[in-house]
Amino acid sequence: MTKTGLVYDERYLLHQPGLGHPERPERLEAIGERLVIDGLDERLVRVEPADVRMEWVEAVHDPAYIATARQDVESGRACLSTGDTNVCRDSYDVALVAVGGVVAATEAVLAGELANAFCAVRPPGHHATPTAGMGFCLFNNAAIAARYALAGGAARRVLIADWDYHHGNGTQDAFYGDPNVLYFSTHQAWAYPMPLTGQGTAEQTGGPGAEGTNINVPLPPGSGDEEFLAAFHDRLLPAGEAFGADLAIISAGFDSRVGDPLGTFGVTDECFAELTRLVMSLVGGRIVSVLEGGYSLDGLASAVSAHVAALMDHTPG
Repeated sequence: MTKTGLVYDERYLLHQPGLGHPERPERLEAIGERLVIDGLDERLVRVEPADVRMEWVEAVHDPAYIATARQDVESGRACLSTGDTNVCRDSYDVALVAVGGVVAATEAVLAGELANAFCAVRPPGHHATPTAGMGFCLFNNAAIAARYALAGGAARRVLIADWDYHHGNGTQDAFYGDPNVLYFSTHQAWAYPMPLTGQGTAEQTGGPGAEGTNINVPLPPGSGDEEFLAAFHDRLLPAGEAFGADLAIISAGFDSRVGDPLGTFGVTDECFAELTRLVMSLVGGRIVSVLEGGYSLDGLASAVSAHVAALMDHTPG
């Protein structure tokens, strides 16, 4: 039986947003420690990040933005000029290593070398639009993985399921007019970045020629397992079955978990495991999961462990 892959690289720890910032290197260290404690680490297949080809990044991001991000970092700015993403001297290079990680995982899953994979990468990505970085994000890792899967012809259609507490405005931007990508997002209604972007409403269902391929499920504060399971059963499963994706990418944001300092949702670890199984049921287990948010170290580590355990309990289709 093919196994579950893990993308993790010490270079991801070099992105330093600053003292007290919630998106800190300790997030990945907590995940790694928990996977060892729970006996999962030794059963995972390590995936080394690929050397990045800029055409992968440019498939989602405008070259002018890429140049701006590089210049901002190399000039010593503390924050991207395009938005609220703190950076340090290593941030641009680390963001490229994150891209290399998700691309390597995507290639391995599409080739059948792995059943699925979890990418413990940072900085996160789903707020990064084609023309701007924002919300802790430089490059949109999940969107780049989807474009890579489609470009090679190994996937005709890709599902992106985003359960982060915050709406993935960058991913919606990237695929709003693309009929080959189904984007599904659960998020808190009018939390960041919705007041800034106006995106994330239920009425936004896809651009011309791609109607129905963008599904936003904004939820009220305090939502938890019941609301999430209902959204996945009632909205994602019917749409996903009709769409017929060859691959699913999960924007795995664990700031939806109970007790997260940047969220108000109450999703449990058991629910994350069930959501994982529901997405797997749509694609025969072929998933590339990409870390997004999650800012309680203990909560993040516990939720990721439950998620990875569910990925490992796969039945390849």
